[in-house]
Formats: sequence, structure tokens, C-alpha cells
Amino acid sequence: ISRSLESLLLLSILCTFEKLLIANRGEIACRVIKTCKKMGIKTVAIHSDVDANAVHVKMADEAVCVGPAPTSKSYLNMDAIMEVIKKTRAQAVHPGYGFLSENKEFARRLAAEGVTFIGPDTHAIQAMGDKIESKLLAKNAKVNTIPGFDGVVKDADEAVRIAREIGYPVMIKASAGGGGKGMRIAWDDEETREGFRFSSQEAASSFGDDRLLIEKFIDNPRHIEIQVLADKHGNALWLNERECSIQRRNQKVVEEAPSTFLDSETRRAMGEQAVALAKAVKYSSAGTVEFLVDSSKNFYFLEMNTRLQVEHPVTECITGLDLVQEMIRVAKGYPLRHKQADIPINGWAVECRVYAEDPYKSFGLPSIGKLSQYQEPLHVPSVRVDSGIEQGSDISIYYDPMISKLITYGSNRAEALRRMEEALDNYVIRGVTHNISLLREVIIHPRFVQGDISTKFLPEVYPDGFKGHQLTDHERRELLATAACLYVAEQLRSQRFLGTPRIPIAKSKRNSWELSVHLGDGIYPVAVSKDGSSFSVEVDGMKLNVTSEWNLALPLLSVTIDGTQRTVQYKLQVLTKAAAELSKYMPEKAAEDTSSILRSPMPGAVVAVSVKPGDMVSEGQEICVIEAMKMQNSMIAAKTGKVKAVHCKAGDTVGEGDLLVELE
Repeated sequence: ISRSLESLLLLSILCTFEKLLIANRGEIACRVIKTCKKMGIKTVAIHSDVDANAVHVKMADEAVCVGPAPTSKSYLNMDAIMEVIKKTRAQAVHPGYGFLSENKEFARRLAAEGVTFIGPDTHAIQAMGDKIESKLLAKNAKVNTIPGFDGVVKDADEAVRIAREIGYPVMIKASAGGGGKGMRIAWDDEETREGFRFSSQEAASSFGDDRLLIEKFIDNPRHIEIQVLADKHGNALWLNERECSIQRRNQKVVEEAPSTFLDSETRRAMGEQAVALAKAVKYSSAGTVEFLVDSSKNFYFLEMNTRLQVEHPVTECITGLDLVQEMIRVAKGYPLRHKQADIPINGWAVECRVYAEDPYKSFGLPSIGKLSQYQEPLHVPSVRVDSGIEQGSDISIYYDPMISKLITYGSNRAEALRRMEEALDNYVIRGVTHNISLLREVIIHPRFVQGDISTKFLPEVYPDGFKGHQLTDHERRELLATAACLYVAEQLRSQRFLGTPRIPIAKSKRNSWELSVHLGDGIYPVAVSKDGSSFSVEVDGMKLNVTSEWNLALPLLSVTIDGTQRTVQYKLQVLTKAAAELSKYMPEKAAEDTSSILRSPMPGAVVAVSVKPGDMVSEGQEICVIEAMKMQNSMIAAKTGKVKAVHCKAGDTVGEGDLLVELE
């Protein structure tokens, strides 16, 4: 009898839903599907027509198209999604993050149909999703808040008046926003007017709600958030913090857990305030309370995200909890399985957001294309990759440019960072421009390693923009030697066919080569001689010994240089000495005069064009606005002059480098 009771108890614990629909795409849809498979829950994926062959579609038990590529017609199309729920008889919906994850109307419609929303109820979404209401609730719950205006800003003039009253700088942000969209920092009246316009447009585009609020901008803060987990029985926990200060354009780039900055007392105070806020709105599910923390460890409530966060894996690594599983259990009505004293901090986890972006343009402007080669570094110990793409996948202009989330775990921070460096070095992404070079430079930078960071880290460390890794003389010699050896290995391979020379009367074996390697703006002579499977290379009068298996079919090749193992991904050009001599006579392409023309720095859609032929424009004046991956970017004139021609109009789709406007 006791065994039967145990079996029934186990069954009741595991019994949740038979079928669950994921109202999202990409890596988060794949992430939810993995946990559902573990729990024995059947899954339904939704997709737009361009996502028909996406990884999340292949992973799910069922998949249904909900419309064309634009998000408003597919992943935000509530009517189409509700129809799929009825058709597939899904009992629950996990919204992931973004899209409809914090949309109270979607949660209400699900409830009306008797479908479980894997998240908090509509009251909590309404209260916490509205930044104005959430700030008032936070004050009442005795949570520290940032000084600011607690109402809705009506227009640009009122925005300027409020900003002056609060005192510059101010943060203008969407009331219903998140993910860095609909947010602008203003340091004067002009920037406030511009910020009001862009923030309201982005907010309407991303969230269907253009209401804005204004608050004091805390200069040079840390962005630290507390993960909370609550059930429908009044229980709530804080699952420690995540350090999210490395950001660009108010979007996180690198996150870690725990934070190097918090002591146990501050951590507890932040955790208790986060739980107090969750209980004040009768919150149930996983959620995140975000804080700004100044240099004196004073912390201020920023917002509460009533959904799963992008960076949740670092919390899972240090606590051992599966947050998606906990969300599903809570949604079914089960009480939490843990007490606050059960929540550990075991080790250290770091997450890098790998984006299809050009890091040399404003720390990352979107890039599109097909992944011609893709290999995740899963062979590196304690590495987790949350992705929703594969080799051959397209990165399009319609959605967020994230390729994956790369997470490493270690017994301490130093170990987690070492593993992250190795993982980034071994990550193969070709076909699109990506930000791995920036991520690698951040995690090895002395300031980051010491934990001396803030939300201003990137502009402070790279005031003139990111320029890539600056090679030392020793690194340059190693790189030149490796490139030259690879060139020779490829030449030798091309001379053989099935292990024998292509031409039986081929000349005797060649053992030395004089080459020229182009690296950056420099041309460097390199001499290579072969000895068995290794090469002796002379660079700058110094000799280096380079060995490897020389398997050129691999996307990555490990080489050993003077006894040190290296994995290198770099673009160089190698020429023979004769070819290098002849290349001097090749005419160089004249540099384009960019002061008189405006080209699109990224692929996207033209939202607005502010000029017409014959108009006079001033240096710095807005010419047009390009929207890429749901972010709006103002294109400005490089000089004062008359508009000669306009080559685009609102609604046009443009590619990187497309001509937009010409000046006389």
C-alpha cells in the first residue's frame, strides 16, 4: 500500500499538462521545448512563413504557421495564435520573453478560453508591466525607488518641463517597455524632445503602447537584478542576483551570477525587497526585479519583468534549478518545492550574448545573412549554448539578431572566465558578421576581470568605438607564422590526389617558401621551411616552430607555436613573394567622399525621410530614420549643404551600404 501511495504522490507531482504551445521563436522557444520534453509534455510551435524551417519548428511535436514575417502579423497576431491553440487543443501557453510575454490582453484571452498562461495573472502583468503603476506599488511596498515623474508624459513640451524639474540627465522610457526598446537618455531640452519622439515611436512599434515616463538618470550605476520565484499559495523566494552592467544601447551584452560587487547583507536586502514587491502584487511564477546600484551600494528599483529573462541560465547554473520547469509547476498550481534557506550560490556562471552584429559600428549594428558555417563550442568543459539556429539558418531583418547565449560555469569566477575565453575562441560562425571579438575583449579586459564595471563600461573603455583586439608584437608574429603555415599546408595538399602527386613527373619536393602576409595595413615578409609535419618560420628576424595535424577540412585548427597551443580565427591575405611584388602595380580603389552622401550603415526599413531635393540641411541634422531589428536609428547629415537627391522613401527596405541621400 505504501508503495502505491508513493507512486500516486510521484504522479501527482509530475502531472502538469499534456500539451503546451510556445508563443515565441528562436532560442527561447527551443529552451522551453527542452524542458517540456524532460517533463513528458507535448509541444506546439508557432512560426511565421520565413521561419518555416527554423530549429524550434523542427524540435516541436507540432508546428503551425501564424502569418507572414512582420511580427505584427505573426508572433504578435493574437487572433491567429488563439486559433492555433483551439486547433491543437493546447492546454497551456509559455510566452518566452518579448512578443506577448507581458501582454495582459493575451493573458486575459487565454484565461477566458480556459487555457493556462505560464506566467503571472493579468493583475500582476498590468501592475508590473506598467512602469508608472509599478513604481507607485514599489513605493508602497517600501522598495527603494528612483526620483522621477509618476504620471504619463503627454507630449514633448511636457517632457521638457518635467525633465527640467527633475534635473538633467533624465531617462525617457516606454511605460510598457523592456529589452532596451523605447529608452533614451537626455542631457538637455533638445535631446529630451528627440528622445520623446523616438521612444514613443519605438514603444508603439514594439509594444503597441506609446506611453512614456521620465525619471532621474543615475549616472555610472551598476545594473543588478534579483530573480524571484513565487507560487499561488503565498510563497516567494529570491534566487540571488545577476550582474548585467555590460550594456550597449541599454541592452545587456554580458551577464554573470553572482555579482562581484554585492556583499551578503546588500544581497539579502535587495532579495527581501524584491520578494516584498512580488507579494504586494500576489505574483506567481518566475519574475525579475531590476535595480540600479550606485558606487555606495545604494540600490533603486528600476522595473519588474513579469516573464523569464534572457539571462536566466546563469541563475540556473548557480542554483541548480530549472526555471522553466518551476514556472510550469507553479502555473499548474503546485506549491514551491524549496525554502529560502535551500537556495545556494554554487560556483560562478557567465553569459555572453552572441549577436549577428558588427561590433565596430556603435558596439553592434545588425547584420543579416545565411550561416554558411556554424559550430558551437560544446566540447569545452562546463559550456552551455542556448540557440535557435543551425548551419544554413538565415538571420533576417525581421527579428532580434541574437545568434545564441553562450554560458560557462566554474567553481569560481576566474575558472568561468577562462572557460568563456576558450569557448569564444572555439565558436565558429561564418556567413554573418558577429560580435565575438567584442565579447572576448570585454571578458579579458583588466577592469572587467577586477569587477570594476558599470553600465558605462563600453563607452569608457572604448571611447572612440571598438577597434578590435590590439595585437602585441609577439601575437602578431605568431599570427603571421600561423597564416603562412596554413597557406603552405594548403598548397601541399592541392598538389596531391588520394595521397599521391597529381602529376607523376612532378618536380622534387619543395621545402622552403618566401611569402608576404597582409595584416591590417601592413605587409610582412615571412620565410617558411618544412621539416616533417612541422614548420620553421622566420618573422622579423625571429624563428618560430609551428606544428599541427594540418587537417584543413576542419573549421578550426589547433596549432602549437613554440610549445604553446593556439586557436586562432582571423582574416589575412597570404601571397607569394612574386605575387606581392606584382600587387604593388594594382590600382587602389579611391576612397568614397562620405561627407556628401548618406549610406545605410545596416540593413533595415526606412521609417521616415525628413528631407527632399533642394532642401538645405545643417551638419548633424536628421535626414531619415532606419528601423533595424525593432530599434530606430537616426541618420544625420555629415556636413551643411543642399540636398541633391533622395533615393529612399518611408516603407522601403534597404541593405547595408545602400545609398539613401546625396548632398551637393
